[in-house]
Amino acid sequence: MRLAILMANTDESAFADRHPRDGEKWRAVLEPVLPGASLVVYPVKDGVFPDAPLTRFDGFIITGSPASVGDGQEWQGRLEALIRDIVAADVKLFGACYGHQAIARALGGTVGPNPDGKQYGVVESQVIADRLWLGKGPIRLSAAHEEQVTNPPDRVEIIARHPTCPVAGMAMGDNLFTTQYHPEISTAFMAALLDEMQAVLPEDVLQRARASLAQAPENARFARWLARFFAG
Repeated sequence: MRLAILMANTDESAFADRHPRDGEKWRAVLEPVLPGASLVVYPVKDGVFPDAPLTRFDGFIITGSPASVGDGQEWQGRLEALIRDIVAADVKLFGACYGHQAIARALGGTVGPNPDGKQYGVVESQVIADRLWLGKGPIRLSAAHEEQVTNPPDRVEIIARHPTCPVAGMAMGDNLFTTQYHPEISTAFMAALLDEMQAVLPEDVLQRARASLAQAPENARFARWLARFFAG
């Protein structure tokens, strides 16, 4: 299996330098459940994109990012065009957080600020759809977002929801899968991120996020869903 990781994370801070980059995080998530898979990282935020044909890959993953999908950067327009090309080519596509939002926007949906403000820490969303590759019931994952999908594209189905995030996950057939959350973020990384952001996050958000870390995110469980999605 050959997967392309489209790295959208624009963080080049000293904090980012002290931690694994998104390509490494996603390798850690996927390698245990997809042994032998080839995982090729393309830093699209630097203008590095995969060449055609897209069908030489079995699937694509779009990572999270502190960027907003509405920033209007050249690479973001290229990424949205690539998303449409991937969908048209019937190649599997998964997006997390920024990736989830970029896919929604590229396919005609809208993205805006979270009505309830910033969301950080471990949150539990509810799976509300049936797919052979998708688990049932609630799942806990890390959240780190200030925007969310406000109107999903017409062609997609909402597959997960949270009280403050009605479009917590999307699917279209068996080739498109997204989540607003971060199955690549560990408890340790989230704790470090909250420490890094304590001067800019509202105190109530910070306290709630830190308290949520008492429950571990179910990253390994979500990884098994991803393995079934890409292998199906």
